[in-house]
Amino acid sequence: MGTRKEHDFIGELEIPDDVYYGVQTYRALENFKMSGRVLKEYPFFVKAFAQVKKAAALANKDLGMVPADRADYIVKACDRIINGEFLDQFVVDMIQGGAGTSTNMNANEVITNVALEMMGHKKGEYQYLHPNDNTNFGQSTNDAYPSSIKVAVHAKMGDLLKAMEVLKNELEIKAKEWKDILKIGRTELEDAVPTTLGNTFNAFASYLKSDIEKITKARESMTYLNLGATAIGTGICCHPDYKDLVEKYLSDITGSTFRPAEDFIAATQDTADFVHVSGALKTAAVRLSKIANDIRLMNSGPRCGLGEVNLPQMQPGSSIMPGKVNPVIPEVVGEACYEVIGNDVTIALCSERGEFELNAFEPGIAYALFNSLVLLENAMLTLANKAIKHLTANPEKCKETMLNSVCLVTALNPYIGYENSASVAKEALQTGKSVADIVLERGLLTKEKLDEYLTPENMLNPRIEK
Repeated sequence: MGTRKEHDFIGELEIPDDVYYGVQTYRALENFKMSGRVLKEYPFFVKAFAQVKKAAALANKDLGMVPADRADYIVKACDRIINGEFLDQFVVDMIQGGAGTSTNMNANEVITNVALEMMGHKKGEYQYLHPNDNTNFGQSTNDAYPSSIKVAVHAKMGDLLKAMEVLKNELEIKAKEWKDILKIGRTELEDAVPTTLGNTFNAFASYLKSDIEKITKARESMTYLNLGATAIGTGICCHPDYKDLVEKYLSDITGSTFRPAEDFIAATQDTADFVHVSGALKTAAVRLSKIANDIRLMNSGPRCGLGEVNLPQMQPGSSIMPGKVNPVIPEVVGEACYEVIGNDVTIALCSERGEFELNAFEPGIAYALFNSLVLLENAMLTLANKAIKHLTANPEKCKETMLNSVCLVTALNPYIGYENSASVAKEALQTGKSVADIVLERGLLTKEKLDEYLTPENMLNPRIEK
């Protein structure tokens, strides 16, 4: 394998001739060995970066800032990357110093060298097409990088919303299917009053509906970009008409509507939009974890737990206990949710650290936010397809538990009073007698009235007699 010489203002390096990245990417490979996760592992981000660079080339071509023939080859190179080629050339660690400059130059160098080969030149022959003077013209890391993050997040949030719809629909199916299965409700892990399995799963679906609305609204904040802001928002080295034109091209390329931020100086230094999105993801993670854990508890047993529902058997649960099956799907969903919650803290801290005119910690924001989006999408689909879709109910177990509950006495409060109800409950707990038997023994109600008031269906839709 041969090498080629490339230089920057620090000095000259030998670069393997088979790679499309150049000297600045090579320095980043030596400097940043943090997460072990590199750009190519986030193909939606690489695609977004190429979309931004393509839009920039088209805008600069129209404005006469980049010669038409050079811009055309930049566009062709970007199209190949957008279509999935050269993904393995995006090699910089996601966690990096320099506010994302290494990522921006990784993209500039790969796009340029791909274009050079298409032009009939060799990699590194930058006199014909230059990564800074042409591919990065009218741009800075400080506008190209955060804008590419937003384009990537916007696209990935679309995938997440589709996954959430899948889970919501599966929960709604179970809610309708189980609307007549009576069970005991629980508060603070103690018996409460009757409900139905349908009510339980309809509430879960309502969580998803609410989170879909919140995430959809938060997604809108990802459409305001600072392309054309360059270094600090003043637009230095950029054509004054560039910002509107590049947004138009980017919208055409992506199929989504992007627009210039209202205040470029504010948009270049402020990363609160990412905090807003992360907050919506955290809320969804908290609720999803609650759903998964409730189902895990309802499935507990199979003989000595609640046993109200049956999770599908996914794998053996013990290396020593034959026949044991664990609720692995709710468990893994919970673990994913905990990481999303932790990532939210990382994003808040990185955002707060943005001193003066730029936030140097945007790579930390991107890494945490991308991971949250991937984890949450996978968790939604995993719970939907590997748990909820194949979940079954145990109606008889639900009914038996409900009828044995002392909390049925709550339904008698309006008729025998709280003090009598409390006394009946205490005796039932001490003796093991049923609530109904004690009420009849004490002559607090007739059997006809007792049967009417303790009918579970009536307790779900109470009509209190005066």
